[in-house]
Amino acid sequence: MTNNTQTKHYDMIAIGAGSGGLSAVERASEYGKKCAVIEVKTIGGTCVNVGCVPKKVMWFAANTATQINSAKGFGFDVELKNFSWKTLKEGRDNYIKGITTWYDGYLEDLGIDYIHGFGKLVDQNTISVNGTLYSADTIVLSPGGEPTVPHVEGAEYGITSDGFFELEALPKKVAVIGGGYIGVELAGVLNALGSTVEIFGRSDKLLRGFDPMIQDALDKDYTNHGIKLHHGTQIDKISKDKTIYTNKGEFSGFDVIIWAVGRNPMTQHLGLENAGVNADQRGFIPTDKFQTTNIKHIFALGDATGRAPLTPVAIAAGRRLSDRLYNNMTDRHLDYDNIATVVFSHPPIGTIGLTEQEANDKFEQVKIYKSEFTPMADALLDHKTTTALKLVCAGDDEKVVGCHIMGHGADEMLQGFAVAIKMGATKKQLDDTVAIHPSSAEELVTMR
Repeated sequence: MTNNTQTKHYDMIAIGAGSGGLSAVERASEYGKKCAVIEVKTIGGTCVNVGCVPKKVMWFAANTATQINSAKGFGFDVELKNFSWKTLKEGRDNYIKGITTWYDGYLEDLGIDYIHGFGKLVDQNTISVNGTLYSADTIVLSPGGEPTVPHVEGAEYGITSDGFFELEALPKKVAVIGGGYIGVELAGVLNALGSTVEIFGRSDKLLRGFDPMIQDALDKDYTNHGIKLHHGTQIDKISKDKTIYTNKGEFSGFDVIIWAVGRNPMTQHLGLENAGVNADQRGFIPTDKFQTTNIKHIFALGDATGRAPLTPVAIAAGRRLSDRLYNNMTDRHLDYDNIATVVFSHPPIGTIGLTEQEANDKFEQVKIYKSEFTPMADALLDHKTTTALKLVCAGDDEKVVGCHIMGHGADEMLQGFAVAIKMGATKKQLDDTVAIHPSSAEELVTMR
């Protein structure tokens, strides 16, 4: 039974201590508001614990393995004596623990109460956690998402991306089911570290929805580096011995099967109905441009909204929300157009704006500039990668409405170009920028 005598009131409460919830209450506290954040799992959310941060550590490890293998091409007599997954995992887990531990003191310094437990809406201003009621003038719903496990026979014999971070040893042979962000990233890491990897995807290319140039270049590079691709594959069932039965036959011999088929919002048990908050059939919470739900003082952020499920998006939306509510920035909101994103594949992919097809559907006048080559970093190597770049331009002034990059350094390269594109840069303005030579990035200001 809920103990009403322990009710505590706040200016803002966020359900979910991931990127969105933390950013909202952090910024609100800077404006002198009394805030609390509720988390049922571990502070930091998906990104810190089972997402971006540990994934990037693994990506760096995979890059190191690739560089060791590439050393011969530059004249080094290098022999890889051993690789310890155990050492890598321990180092990675300790690094993450350091971040989550730091949060305790950080929130305390800001005067934000951290409540560990499952938060459920009781009404439009009240949340129940562990039998205690907490009320707030403003409620922010930022519960995040969780990996999808499809309803197929034997699905339990696979693991999710969460389970990937729990692996105690490098598997010899892995099936990655799903050719999106997560599947592509995990496949690249495992392949570089020495696993035999096969990807099973429903689409006819990896990274459905990306520009075709990127899809084709990635397919080619992953195939050249030993990753076997099974496009147009429907999974029918999985047996206990990890045999995968598909519309294209049976595939066996896997040590690990990883489900990478998307994520679901963790909204099912939030008690949305108790507060009258609307959600769609998949559980995503729709909002307006101000992150407002259909209830004027209840807001939703991050993956649970179904829009641009990226950590920096949740952070930006959370901060802007508190700026608007508590610092008189009446029109402050996140613009969801031209959001840059990176897939940490091998090599990485960076993209912002419209694909070529999307631009053709939207504008009457579109011009494409593109370049594809072997990067100088790989020129002396036996196993080369591809660098591919495309600018999508529209109108008489050739405004850059899309930029797509695959290749070494794409992750760092795109950040600067994203600023220019967000500001409305034209092809001529890029052309007027003196190139940095020799570099791959210079192609973006010299393409004809």
